[in-house]
Amino acid sequence: EPEKLERERNLHIRELKRIHNEDQSRFNNHPVLNERYLLLILLGKGGFSEVHKASDLKEQRYVACKIHQLNKDWKDDKKANYIKHALREYNIHKSLDHPRVVKLYDVFEIDPNSFCTVLEYCDGHDLDFYLKQHKCIPEREARCIIMQVVHALKYLNEIKPPIIHYDLKPGNILLGSGSLSGEIKITDFGLSKIMDDDNYSPEYGMDLTSQGAGTYWYLPPECFVVGKTPPKISSKVDVWSVGVIFYQCLYGKKPFGHNQSQATILEENTILKATDVEFPAKPAVSNEAKQFIRRCLQYRKEDRIDVFSLSNEEYLKPNYSKHGRQASVSDKS
Repeated sequence: EPEKLERERNLHIRELKRIHNEDQSRFNNHPVLNERYLLLILLGKGGFSEVHKASDLKEQRYVACKIHQLNKDWKDDKKANYIKHALREYNIHKSLDHPRVVKLYDVFEIDPNSFCTVLEYCDGHDLDFYLKQHKCIPEREARCIIMQVVHALKYLNEIKPPIIHYDLKPGNILLGSGSLSGEIKITDFGLSKIMDDDNYSPEYGMDLTSQGAGTYWYLPPECFVVGKTPPKISSKVDVWSVGVIFYQCLYGKKPFGHNQSQATILEENTILKATDVEFPAKPAVSNEAKQFIRRCLQYRKEDRIDVFSLSNEEYLKPNYSKHGRQASVSDKS
């Protein structure tokens, strides 16, 4: 009962914040942007952007309008850099077409200091909010989520040139209509890496150019190695993230640096020391799930499973069940 009250309290606090942010927004009078997108309600607000649910008057569908607001006081080179980064993300994202990846439809300028990207609207919370509300998720449902994330990663590795997401975390996994049984979609390609022939070799990987970016709890040890040359990375970065997310779904805490801040993780080399993953006694989790997590969280990237092998894991097969029987409920891919 107290937990239920706490959850309701969190929802109310979140809604009060949302209303406050909506009142403060310069777009609170529901304008039509680009003669096409009627803004309906503010969904959320980040550092330099806010996301509105909007109606696309041309296509007759709901969309999410992410409005980027550049700080008027920024120097021109900083503004140019921000726009360059946003356009890079747009160009990576716009070509992606997969049911497990949020679609990106459009980008346009609002005025010299703001522009908007238009995304597929998803009617549900993200996994981060769900975990804050419920702490952990039963293995069956958690496996279903991970299965779908791995499908998305497989797609990102099959396209030419392949893409490393690099920022997989619960906040970037959207749950269909807020429930666990539905379909998920991954989003936010702001830190993605393109593995093209110029900068990627199958044998060595590619240079990590944005060291220091990303969310440290979900990044593997190779991203924290400091030396004369940047570390080499591959899509095994995303595989590590999958292991961390699955662990967090099952146990309600992160496997490494759970109560540490980003700064502490760097100072104490938490992830560089993350050689072994330990599993709590409770809740009860199958050995197969633990083995799956261990394969994802191999310290040396050479020992870590790759995306294609991960997608072929017996544990993720739709009709997998511990006793060799077909699972009774069909799992969505």
